[in-house]
Amino acid sequence: MKARWHYAWLIVVITFFVMLFAAGVRTIPGIIIKPLEAEFGWDRSSISFAVAISLFVFGLGAPIAGSLIDRFGPKKVMLGALALTAAGLTPLLALRELWQLHLFWGLLTGVGTGGIAGVLGATVANRWFNKHRGMIVGIFSGAAAAGQFLFVPMLINLTANEGWRVAIAVVATIGVALLLPVFLLMRNCPEDMGLEPVGGKPLASSAAQAENERGTPLREAIRTRDFWLLAGSFFVCGYTTNGLIGTHLLPHTVEHGFVEVETAGALALMGIMNMIGTLISGWLSDKYDNRKLLSVYYGLRALSLVALPFVVEMRGLLIFAVIYGLDWVATVPPTVNLTAQRFGRASVGTIYGWIFCSHMIGAGLAAQAGGLFRDIFGDYHLIFLSAALMGFIASGLTMRISVQKRKSVLVQA
Repeated sequence: MKARWHYAWLIVVITFFVMLFAAGVRTIPGIIIKPLEAEFGWDRSSISFAVAISLFVFGLGAPIAGSLIDRFGPKKVMLGALALTAAGLTPLLALRELWQLHLFWGLLTGVGTGGIAGVLGATVANRWFNKHRGMIVGIFSGAAAAGQFLFVPMLINLTANEGWRVAIAVVATIGVALLLPVFLLMRNCPEDMGLEPVGGKPLASSAAQAENERGTPLREAIRTRDFWLLAGSFFVCGYTTNGLIGTHLLPHTVEHGFVEVETAGALALMGIMNMIGTLISGWLSDKYDNRKLLSVYYGLRALSLVALPFVVEMRGLLIFAVIYGLDWVATVPPTVNLTAQRFGRASVGTIYGWIFCSHMIGAGLAAQAGGLFRDIFGDYHLIFLSAALMGFIASGLTMRISVQKRKSVLVQA
């Protein structure tokens, strides 16, 4: 009788918590912007520039991590990325100069979290699961939502009561603590343990096995319209999430009369809805046209952003948290699936890594633009409306992505 429990589920748990940690780290800028302004007198755009650097490097870390994962396996990349993230956070405890924020937060922490949060989940799902892949990618994507739900209220309270340095110290300690379970329990693939992936190993002659081995070299992928449609829509995803809302929503609400504790509750609700929406999206992506799912997600996100400048009371903020939260990371499972369908599962690590890089380029631009708009115009209204327009554009672009399989080659390890 076959054992009902598979080691892959422990791999899922470990990967989930590592990605949850990375997501928690990424919530820090929105929480410390105003404390940094108060302590050092730095303007919003200067602080946002450090966030933009981090997001750019975070995005660049994804394709690099994808290549490293393909070569060395997820375990070594996870260990290196955790160590680098902790090494970037720790010097911030002695922060005195703006260049230190740019270097330690912008560069080191950006690379570290990029190595964890970029293509790790997609690669682990494709290595360990021949069944329920979309659901597993949805679970990993939900780590970002869980990170927001768990870390944002905790960090807001720590910052308010103990100071922003204590908040960063707690996060750095969590990163160091995660090194031990990754070192002891993480494995690169089922074959390392003499196991088959969940769902079994397809017969060598089956179409499923051929699909697992199908890949497209990056130099060929970037010549296709589909690559740029995926990259362009994901650019908008980053612009409208991590870069804009993730960085500037908390300062925006505080400057419009909301109390930080109330906003923390709304952000926690957003995180819960994000988790629910992402898990549902993973399930839907296994059953329905992923292009249509993306079109709906970007359209709903755009509508919520149109309304955001007009939200002036708590009920409206909670409604925004529900609608926006449902599709914050819901775009990830369909985007990963479309990448695999179009270019082959053997290329997911590398090609999705570069698509994710475009996501973070969009995020970095939005983080910087948000700070500039705030300094120039005194509020974020125009930047929110620009993000809404881009969301509507992305909703149309995703419907032009091709899903038919075209000629590709077997990518050598």
